[in-house]
Amino acid sequence: MRTERGFTLLEVLIAFTIAALALGLLFRAASGGLLSVETAGKYEEAVSRARTHMAAVGGDTALVPGDSNGDDGGGYRWHLQINQEGRGQTTSNGPIAGPPPPVLYAVVVSISWRDAGKDRDFVLRSERMGLLNAR
Repeated sequence: MRTERGFTLLEVLIAFTIAALALGLLFRAASGGLLSVETAGKYEEAVSRARTHMAAVGGDTALVPGDSNGDDGGGYRWHLQINQEGRGQTTSNGPIAGPPPPVLYAVVVSISWRDAGKDRDFVLRSERMGLLNAR
């Protein structure tokens, strides 16, 4: 009679296989979480850059209808689009005399970048008041 106790080789191999599968799933979940954190950080950076460009409109950047774009550094690109939403007030005899009337402009700032092999972008929209003859 054998009184020795212990695991057979088959039981040990099955235990190792289960442990390896569990660790593989845990590693995959952790790496997916890290990728999500990195992506969220890049979106946060894009929001900050878009707000900076939007704040410059009407101050550093003239409120003139048109498109402009450029490289923002760090792999980010920006695009600014300004469109006149309304017309200035006029009478049946032509424009109203006096200072130019205020006009509503639609302002769109877009920040784009490439992340994990995908093109990503963030768009910020606003409306600003300006003068019709701001050109």
